[in-house]
Amino acid sequence: MKMYDVSAPIFNGMPVYKNKEEKQPEINTTTNGHVTESRLSLDVHTGTHVDAPLHMMNDGATFETINMEDLVGQAKVIDVTNVKGAISDKDIESEDIQEGDFILFKSQNSFEDEFNFEFVFVGEDAARYLAERNIRGVGVDGLGIERSQPEHPTHRSLFEKDVIIMEGLRLKDVAAGQYFMVAAPLKLQGTDASPARVLLFDGLKEA
Repeated sequence: MKMYDVSAPIFNGMPVYKNKEEKQPEINTTTNGHVTESRLSLDVHTGTHVDAPLHMMNDGATFETINMEDLVGQAKVIDVTNVKGAISDKDIESEDIQEGDFILFKSQNSFEDEFNFEFVFVGEDAARYLAERNIRGVGVDGLGIERSQPEHPTHRSLFEKDVIIMEGLRLKDVAAGQYFMVAAPLKLQGTDASPARVLLFDGLKEA
């Protein structure tokens, strides 16, 4: 059994959305004698994270409403490294996407170590295609699941069907295929997202 940690590391100067300085984490460390302690100030959308509907819907549910059981189980990595710009429904219609799947898109984003303003994202038509199949979640390796789409239709199409959205994955070393996923976000309450540690296991089956 092989384990892949597909989470982004968190550090001062890490890649953040649109390189906005206010999105950078602040890690302050103090030492008193032999005791060292660090204090962390963190945007909940930092690095690898899970969105809650509140993020894009004013009356959307907050983070604690997401069922942890939906973040643990089988996940399918789909290779879309040939796509530039938006992932469309045509790019994924030949894939075996079934009800209850958790889909992870591996794109060229995983091979970049700095924020790319032209990052690959999930287009509105692909989001509707996924939502219609009643998948339980979708994860992307960009810091956003969409860009340059007025009114954020990708987020909304998925949230309206209770599809979980995960962003900021690092899938460079993961081949397309099926894995057992353990996604463990912080147990936040009342927020619009939460940072997460996401592990993929190759060769581990559900009990």
